Amino acid sequence: MPIFTPLTDRLGIQHPILSAPMDVIAGARLTAAVSAAGGFGILGGGYGDRAWLEQETAKLADVSDPFGIGFITWSLAKQPQLLDIALEAGPRAIMLSFGDPKPFAPRIKASGTLLICQVQDEAMARQALDAGADILIAQGTEAGGHGASRTIIDIVPAIVDLAAGRVPVAAAGGIGDGRGLAAMMMLGASGVLLGTRFYASVECDGAEEAKQRICAASSGNSVRGIIFDLSRNNVWPAPFTGRCLINDHARRWMGREVELMQNIKAVAAEYAAAKAAGNFDIAAVIAGEAVGLIRDIPPAGEIVDRIVTEAEQILGGRRNSVAA
Repeated sequence: MPIFTPLTDRLGIQHPILSAPMDVIAGARLTAAVSAAGGFGILGGGYGDRAWLEQETAKLADVSDPFGIGFITWSLAKQPQLLDIALEAGPRAIMLSFGDPKPFAPRIKASGTLLICQVQDEAMARQALDAGADILIAQGTEAGGHGASRTIIDIVPAIVDLAAGRVPVAAAGGIGDGRGLAAMMMLGASGVLLGTRFYASVECDGAEEAKQRICAASSGNSVRGIIFDLSRNNVWPAPFTGRCLINDHARRWMGREVELMQNIKAVAAEYAAAKAAGNFDIAAVIAGEAVGLIRDIPPAGEIVDRIVTEAEQILGGRRNSVAA
């Protein structure tokens, strides 16, 4: 049974589930699969690989279901022409994260495309609303990849209260099943955005070994910090740090970040070689705290169906967990 919310109404979708625009691995296959299942798939424009963006948007040309395209805002500012490529693909929405959306908002809004902004505190939310955001994503520190320090149970009601019904708010960070969707709706959210759960899906373009490591990980097996950013010479602006699975590389350098910087040339070369070889003892598996809830790699459509069914039954009082 569909769960109708202001988010589903605004996006014209059946279920209040969005897939995160994970850089490169959230390609056209995953985007189309989530949207076909009644959710809202978002292509991962990430740092802005023009050839990749053109390739993947071309694959979406025949997709009739609503979909989105997401960018890292501060990186898009270096290649603003990529926004034109994205808009030409006809997305229902453009999602911007980690930076001021104002330079891009007029072009997005003028095209008739919705603007989704991911935020990590109230100041960012006000900035997004001032820019004309149609939907806010309140991201908690539990999320995989880049984020800030506020927990999801703190940030979601804060952003819901700030939005005061003006725009729908979706929650992101550590959500992996129907309990998470139900819980976030109780906090006032209109839906959820999931990354790690869709990473471990058939259609995700991530490495099979990375998906298997997500399934094998336990709660508490991820860490937020700057080790992986330092190691790949890609340090982000404050206050953003990255959450990844703990591996040998993280264990080696946790608490020794200054020493890592002093040896950055050798570390970066070692890291680049490991990434190219698919050696995830060194290379990062970018995943969040939802790993403790993930044990399989199903099709994305099955993930959407499971979460919606679980949440609907929990909200209807017919079960109180994913098990019973």
